[in-house]
Amino acid sequence: MLVLAGIAAACSPARSLEAVRVLRDIEAGSRPSGLKAVTPTPARTFVRFGDGDAREGDLYLPGDPAKAGVVLVPGLTPRGRDDARLVDFAKTLARARFEVLVPDLPRLRALRVAADDAVPIADAVRFLGERAPGRPLGIAAVSFAVGPAVIALGEPGVHADFFLGIGGYWDLEALITYVTTGFYRHDNGWVFRQPKAYGKWVFVLSNAARLGDARDAAILTGIAKRKLEDKDADIADLAGALGPDGRAVYALVSNVDPERVPGLLAALPPQLGEEIGRLDLKRRDLTRAPAFFVLVHDRSDRIIPAEQSQAFSAAVAPGQARVYLAGGLDHAQIKELGIGDALSLFEAIHTLLRLRDADLRADAPSPP
Repeated sequence: MLVLAGIAAACSPARSLEAVRVLRDIEAGSRPSGLKAVTPTPARTFVRFGDGDAREGDLYLPGDPAKAGVVLVPGLTPRGRDDARLVDFAKTLARARFEVLVPDLPRLRALRVAADDAVPIADAVRFLGERAPGRPLGIAAVSFAVGPAVIALGEPGVHADFFLGIGGYWDLEALITYVTTGFYRHDNGWVFRQPKAYGKWVFVLSNAARLGDARDAAILTGIAKRKLEDKDADIADLAGALGPDGRAVYALVSNVDPERVPGLLAALPPQLGEEIGRLDLKRRDLTRAPAFFVLVHDRSDRIIPAEQSQAFSAAVAPGQARVYLAGGLDHAQIKELGIGDALSLFEAIHTLLRLRDADLRADAPSPP
């Protein structure tokens, strides 16, 4: 971290030093850090919002006056907004003078991704915007939750100045190809990287309930849960009991040939194909999205390849996104950073702080 300290001294010293402290605090989690030593402890309060107070969430209030607001969307975790890693990250953002709202999203807690989750996310953005009109406002989302969070940008009355995506996706057909076969496109050719089985079985769990056949839905849910508990578990007894709809899903996730994926996707029950289409960001025009996108990705991600964030960046208006790749992230959480990784994350945080301070144009150069 001495290298980062040198950078902080060389450019925009106060904000750069803050970026170093924020990065170190993210690494520290709940442990002591320099940022914790110089900032008041954030307050976490329960709130209701949306029509008729139908939504629930946690609001993190910084001890110093907030400079911006951000809706933090959890990834797929059974503990949802109570996940210890998410709570630590929300507190770090609050210490960095963001007012943070973490909405409760039951489907994501059940390890299911749905385009309809864009609606409560949009409610959260509107609620936070109404608390302090005119200040910078953004969304931060993790992993598969990036999909519904991006879709929320198109909901009525939603305006976000910035969007932080960590380990997110863009092209669902390409992502499904990777999580099922391990192949992804690079320079117009196929490249293989052994994927984590987690992504494949989360896909099954997310889509099982959408089947019209309740028996197949229950069997696929059982298969996914068994595999999520033990990736080497035998599922032959369950797979053999599947009906036609369930077999179509199982044929896709058991396939190892990337060239077969388009045909297997086309053979899925219509309701599954429709939901995949709704969640597929590649099918949406993001060139009109007003938010500035800060995309952070594990360079060697084995759940969602980093090429997804790079393709996302290319799909928005020119100069409207920056991608920061780093090793040592283990998909969406810091494990062990080398110097180059720390520099990349420092730049991402520095950019986020500039957006907080309304001090960044789409065509502005990256910080030195």
